[in-house]
Amino acid sequence: MNEIQGRGTKGKKEKLCALFVQFVKFGLVGVSNTLVSGAVYFLFNSVFFPGVWLLASIVSWLISVLNAYLWQNIFVFRQDESKQKRIWWHTLIKTYMSYAFTGLFLNNVLLWIWADVIDISRYCGSLIAFFASVHIGFLGDPKTFSSNMGWFINMFISIPLNFIINKFWAYRQK
Repeated sequence: MNEIQGRGTKGKKEKLCALFVQFVKFGLVGVSNTLVSGAVYFLFNSVFFPGVWLLASIVSWLISVLNAYLWQNIFVFRQDESKQKRIWWHTLIKTYMSYAFTGLFLNNVLLWIWADVIDISRYCGSLIAFFASVHIGFLGDPKTFSSNMGWFINMFISIPLNFIINKFWAYRQK
């Protein structure tokens, strides 16, 4: 009986370890997305169409999600050959939908809550003063502190949520 229980525990540990490794890979793809998005945004906003930040933002988002789709297919959510094949364009559309939900909708709603409803800066005066004293302006300014910290807090919500949505919906195989 103990041998059977031991196998069950070992199997669960292996699955949790594999899930953790997959999440880390997802995070690495996220880092590459951030770099791609930033580079495309900078090029469009500074070189190709200077000052047209909305176009730069849209194009950088579209390209970074395509980047995520490509790398997640290869590196994170590999297709299981023993299951029904994924239809690539279904997965691509679902990937755009999941990132639209978390990146465009949820992050902006949460930013509104952090910055306008709660106004995190009201509770962090000494922290803001510290950042101002060491000349870290984007965190040392009370006007932008709440939205910058909100953006940071959002990562702890949107990244795991995006992983779950992608793993169990966008890249799911039957």
